[in-house]
Amino acid sequence: MKKSHPIRRVLLASAATVSGIVLLLSLKPASDPAASAQGAAAQETAAAQESPQGGAAAAGTSTVTGAVAQTQYGVVQVRLTVANGKITKAEAVQAPKGGTSDQKTALSVPKLNQEAVATQSADITSVSGASYTSAGYKQSLQSAIDKMKAAGANTAAPSNSSAAGSGQAAQAKTVTGDVVTTEYGPVQVRITVAGGKITKADAVQAPSGGTSDQKTALAVPKLNQEAVAAGNANIDSVSGASYTSGGYKKSLQSALDKAGG
Repeated sequence: MKKSHPIRRVLLASAATVSGIVLLLSLKPASDPAASAQGAAAQETAAAQESPQGGAAAAGTSTVTGAVAQTQYGVVQVRLTVANGKITKAEAVQAPKGGTSDQKTALSVPKLNQEAVATQSADITSVSGASYTSAGYKQSLQSAIDKMKAAGANTAAPSNSSAAGSGQAAQAKTVTGDVVTTEYGPVQVRITVAGGKITKADAVQAPSGGTSDQKTALAVPKLNQEAVAAGNANIDSVSGASYTSGGYKKSLQSALDKAGG
């Protein structure tokens, strides 16, 4: 057989290589920079749509749980959800249960939760027939609000507040009086003062246990109302709760002294 010439073989191989390159180039789709940019933008848009909505709002939401309040029928503890300095949700994580307490809790707690959100404060109305649960709820609610304020979250003023009212709220301050020891337990009063007047008073400590629970539930709301109405510690004692009343007035006077009279 006649052998092929070496130069011929080289030329044939080179021709085959060039043909292959030309074929590959002809099959490769043309690159469109605009199409590539559009594709990248579409991917970014899809990724943005897949991310959770409201991420910023969720990051600004927090929960705070008030102290456990002891009542004659069991403990009450309130937890708040706060967003942008406003209470958006209130719930009782603990409440009296068992026997008739189940019915009273089911009746009162939803109403108390609604009022807490509506008023943005612990100045809410007790539910008739569930005075002990209501009192414990308000006590734990106030504790949660105090923690919220201490963390730097300020409750929002009601939407119908006037500009003047908002200014007064900004100047309001809360003062807690000294603890006064009585024969049945300690009493301590906290007041909110705005414009030189007492706008709110409540007992952060009061006698508890046994008959003291009943006397406290009877006396403290009346003493709170009188303190706001009188604007001073010269208030009447509640009949049947003289020790609690005496301790309340002393602590109230201490709070007034701290507030500057």
